[in-house]
Parts: sequence; structure tokens; C-alpha cells
Amino acid sequence: MQPTLVSATVSREGERRRPARRSGRERKRILIVNAYFDDLRRTTGSPNKIPQAMGTVYLAGAFAKESCEVRLYNEQASGMLRDVDLLGWPDMLVLTGLTCGFDRLLHLTAYARTLNPAVIVVAGGPAVRALPTYSQRFFDYASTGDLEDLARIVGECFGPEHVAAEMFPRFDLCDTLGFLGHVESSRYCNFRCSFCSLTGENTRYQKYDLDYLRRQILAVKRRQILLIDNNFYGNDRDFFLARVALLREMVEAGHIRGWSALVTGDFFTRDDNLELVRQAGCMSLFSGVESFDETTLRSYQKRQNTLLPQVEMIRKCLEAGIVFQYGIMLDVTRRHVADLRREIEFITGTPEITLPGFFTLAIPLLKTPYFYECLREGLFLPNLILRNLDGCTLSMRPLDPVEEVLPFISCLQELRGYGARVARHSLRFLWKYGRALGPLKMAASLANGLLTCAPRLATSPKQFFARRTPRTYYSATEPLDPHYTPLIHLDGRFEPYFRPTPVTDESGGLAEELVEDLMPSLPRAASGTGTQLHQIGH
Repeated sequence: MQPTLVSATVSREGERRRPARRSGRERKRILIVNAYFDDLRRTTGSPNKIPQAMGTVYLAGAFAKESCEVRLYNEQASGMLRDVDLLGWPDMLVLTGLTCGFDRLLHLTAYARTLNPAVIVVAGGPAVRALPTYSQRFFDYASTGDLEDLARIVGECFGPEHVAAEMFPRFDLCDTLGFLGHVESSRYCNFRCSFCSLTGENTRYQKYDLDYLRRQILAVKRRQILLIDNNFYGNDRDFFLARVALLREMVEAGHIRGWSALVTGDFFTRDDNLELVRQAGCMSLFSGVESFDETTLRSYQKRQNTLLPQVEMIRKCLEAGIVFQYGIMLDVTRRHVADLRREIEFITGTPEITLPGFFTLAIPLLKTPYFYECLREGLFLPNLILRNLDGCTLSMRPLDPVEEVLPFISCLQELRGYGARVARHSLRFLWKYGRALGPLKMAASLANGLLTCAPRLATSPKQFFARRTPRTYYSATEPLDPHYTPLIHLDGRFEPYFRPTPVTDESGGLAEELVEDLMPSLPRAASGTGTQLHQIGH
């Protein structure tokens, strides 16, 4: 969530350079953007989506308030950034975003440099960390470290007087959901799921100071708090107990009314954990169920989800009076569509559990073990682009014929064909857990039905009737987003910035542009030969 930045720099023409240090005490203008491609191909944003991206808020803490004017823009919530005046305004543009949104970083860079040739562009996020050499073609500073390194970059570019004395998130600049505040008490995760970008980056679980959490809660000024830790439970029980005690104290003092967090499956192996967090004001817990099929879980090295039967885990949470939230990941390369449909029918036919908040295809994120497994097995489709690694587009060869898989994928985002089952499930769920959850928590639980069957209405109700972009759901023929058409006239040198970043070539092998980053030991001459790449693996 929080990208961090290193000082690998190259010019926009490809020659290495260092932006000239701009000394002096004049007030610097900083624009920080969360670049985003919507999974429903909308350009207008989804302001009601939870959680909201918070990387911009934490990155903003690197800049001194007295000498920097900082503005934030979140394309996830507010939609495609089209404000030409804003794009030409900053002295420094800081960009972050998800892996599939990498091309959007390039678009925004081209606009900013056209409108203000002196702008310094700093880019981070998982795609930049996975592709540091490729990224150096486009940005002045490409990110591979932790977010605190942005302070060093600011000092290098503008001088120490523009660096904040303490890097603390700028909640005062955040325009998120009015009732819900997002804070963080730890970083990264102690598990190594094969599909997770944190595994690919080889990160290690890190703890924050308790006072830092307390100060965030007081600064965010919201009555409901969402802890956006990758894993709130972690591997240090004393630290977990201390944070729960602090949250209970904050609830009892009236600073907040309740809180929610993300935990891993091992949390539920201790019954006292549920009672502990319930007494501390916990409203809901999110846990990455991913699948109800144990074989699938083990194939992803997600053994923490096999410690308890999934249904039992969810039922225990709900009976304790805590909403259980989760998502489901469906892998058409390892399971037949008929099997995946049976899993959906199992979920929608089991009122003991909540419905998932989303269904997604398995995503082979760059540099993860799962990515290299798929590459080694020759699963990637030809001419795959990074933008289409979004969990909604077929990017790999399925077990079943493509003509059978695509109709399944096209119905998945809105769970078309399952509306009646979802309605029946919701009624039976209401009857079973009405007393245990109460009105507010029950409403949050039943909202999952809306998220799965009508995600447009749930996350962006004002745009529900907006025109929908035609889709094929097949990576080679999927139309590009409107973002790839420049908003303004650009110099010809920026044409590569609007060219989709390739993942594979016409044979399905790794694209030559990415070989240096993703297969550093592979001779350059081998790029473009899919068979060789599949045999080499990782």
C-alpha cells in the first residue's frame, strides 16, 4: 500500500541525470496521485469503495508544511485525473498505484512534463519495484525502497528545509468516506502466499510504535476506524494484545465508536481472540479466504487457511457478533469452470457464512512465485499487457476451452445468473444472525450481496446508469481504456508513454522489455523465445 522511493534516476530521453537541486526557501508545489485503472473500466471513480487507497496520505507526510503546498488526488475515488491546470501545477509529481495501473503513471508523467518541463517526477508502487530498470526510462526517481526514503529525495531536490521534521500522514488532506478513517499499525505480513506481491518483494513484518497508532486515530477524526495493516494479527502476540488494549481504551474514551481490521486465518485458531477484539469494539474482520477448496489453498502456500475449516471459521466469527468479510479468487488455469461454478453455488447456498465482497480471477503479479510458476508452465497468453492483469480479464491459458471460459468470466464481476440465490442467501442469513449482529453489522454483512451483484451501484451510485465500455474479457482483444488517448497535444517523444506495457510477446514468452528486470540472469538474446523462458523458470 505504501510505496517507497529510491534515487535511481534517468532522464526522459533515456540518459542518466540528476534533477538540479532547487535551493531556497520558496514554497514548493507538490502533487501526489494514486493512479488507478478501474476494474469495471469506469473513468469516474468509485467513492464508496472500501478500503480507499491511502498511499498518497502517508507519502504527503514527507513534506514540510511550512515550505511545501501539497495536494492529493486519488483516481480510485475521484476518477481519471483530467484537470490540466492541476497537472501543470507541481514542482514535484509523486505517483503511486497498483501493478495493473503502471501505464497510468506513464500517462500522468507525460502530461506533467508537457505542461511543466521542469517538473520532477517520483514514481513508486509494486510495479515500479518489480520493474526498476524499465521504470528508469520514464521517471526521474524510480521506487524500490520504503516510503520514508521520499524524505531523502525531497531533501536532495529541494533542500532540507522542505523535509518534514517527522513523517506523519496528512489526514488533513484526505478526502475519504466521511464516517470511516483509515490508519495503520504495522507493515507487511509474516506469511508467504505465492500470489502476493509482498512475497515477491521478500518483505518482513514490521511493527509500529503504539503512540504512532494513537496519534493517527486522534488525527484522522473519524468515529469508525479501519486498520489497513496487511496483517493486523501478525506474529507477535504481545504486540497484538497491546494494540487491542489501546483500541479498547480509545473506544471507552469516546474517541472512536468501533474499528475493523484484516487478519490471517491463524487468528481464528484461538477462541479467546474473538472475545478479546469484540470487547475492544471490533465491528468487522477481513480475512483472505480465497477459496473453500483446500487443494487450491495449499497450491498457493496459504496454509494458514487450512488450520480450521473455512465455514467453521466464518461461523465462529459471526456468532461472536463480528462481521466477517472476505474475497474469493478463482483460478481457471488450475480448476475447471464447472468446479468453480460449484464453489459459487456452495457459497451462495450456505447461509452460515457471509457472501464474499468480491470475486476475482487469480492474478500472476510480477515477481511473485505464482508469476514464475505460470511463466515456467507456459500459461501466459500471447500479447498480454500489464494493464490486463486486473483479475477481470483472461490473461492465461485456461483448462477449459476459451469459448467456455469467457462467458463465465464476463458474468463474474456482477455474478449474473445468481441473483435469486444471493437473495435467498441474504434472507436466510438475516434469520440466522439477526440477533447476534444487530442492525448496523447486519447491514454491513448484507451489503456484500450488493457488492457482488451490483458493484457499480454499491461503489459509485451516481454513475450507475453511465454508459458501459464494451469488453471482450480476453487480453489480446480487450479494448484499451480511454486513458490511452491523450487529453492534450503531446510531443512525439511521449508516444512510448501511451504504449501499453507488454508482459508477453506474440508467442506467449516474456516480453523483451521486461527480461532484464524479471529474468536478470537470462541472456538478452533469449528474450522473445517463449519456450526457452518457460524452461528456465525462476
